Amino acid sequence: MSLITVENISAGYGAGAVLRDVSLAVEPGEIVTIVGPNGSGKTTLLRALIGAVRPASGRIIRRPGLRIGYVPQKLHIDPTLPITVARFLRLPGGAPREAGARALERAGVPDLSARQMSSLSGGQTQRVLLARALMGDPELLLLDEATQGLDQPGSAAFYRQIEEVRRDTGCAVLMISHELHVVMSASDRVICLNGHVCCEGAPEIVSAAPEYRALFGTGTGGALALYRHEHDHAHDGGCDHAHSHGDTEAAE
Repeated sequence: MSLITVENISAGYGAGAVLRDVSLAVEPGEIVTIVGPNGSGKTTLLRALIGAVRPASGRIIRRPGLRIGYVPQKLHIDPTLPITVARFLRLPGGAPREAGARALERAGVPDLSARQMSSLSGGQTQRVLLARALMGDPELLLLDEATQGLDQPGSAAFYRQIEEVRRDTGCAVLMISHELHVVMSASDRVICLNGHVCCEGAPEIVSAAPEYRALFGTGTGGALALYRHEHDHAHDGGCDHAHSHGDTEAAE
C-alpha cells in the first residue's frame, strides 16, 4: 500500500481555506517534489501530513506504523545557547551518541559532532537537521524548502545527499522546492499545487503543462527559463498526459 494517501483534503487557518480538495499519494522509495507559487498551500500540506494542521474535510491515511522524518526550512537557535551538534541530536529523546554519529555520516557531515550549533553555516545547519530527521530511520522523509537561503552549489550538494539517502536507505522523499533544476534532476514525480493539484506527473510532462506555465511562465529566474529553452521542443502536451485528480485538474 502507499506510504501516505491524501484524499480530498481542505485545510487552512481560521476561516480561510488554503487547500481545497487536494488528493495525492506517496509510494515507497519514490522522490516526489511539490512546486507552486507563494501562498499555494505547500507548507500547509506538509504540516497536515505531519499532523500539525487538522484538515477541515477529507482524510489522510498513513500506513500503520509509518516512520516520518521532517526537515524544516530553517531552525532559529539563540546564539548564546551553548549546545553542541551531538547534544542537539540527542534532544529530546536521549538517543545514544552512536546513533547521532551514524546520522551525521549519512547526512554527509560526520565531522560536525563537537561543533557548537551557533557556529554552523546555513548549509551545515541544514545537514544537521537532515541528520536529526534520519535518527528515527524514516520510511518517508519530508523536506519543506530545506535549501532556502543556500547558494546554488550548496543546494545542489544538499539534494545530491538526499538522493544518496534514498539510495542507501530506500526511504521515500516528499519535498517542496522552488528550484526547477533540482526538481528535474532529483524527482521521480512532480506535483504542481496552487490551492489544488493543478497537474501531476513526470517532471518533463509537468513542465510542459499549460497549468504549470500559467503559474511559472514569467519572472521565475534563470533555472526555469533555461530548462524551458533547452527542453520544451522535445516535450509537447500537458496535464492531460499526467496523472490527474478529477476536478482538481482545472487551472485557477
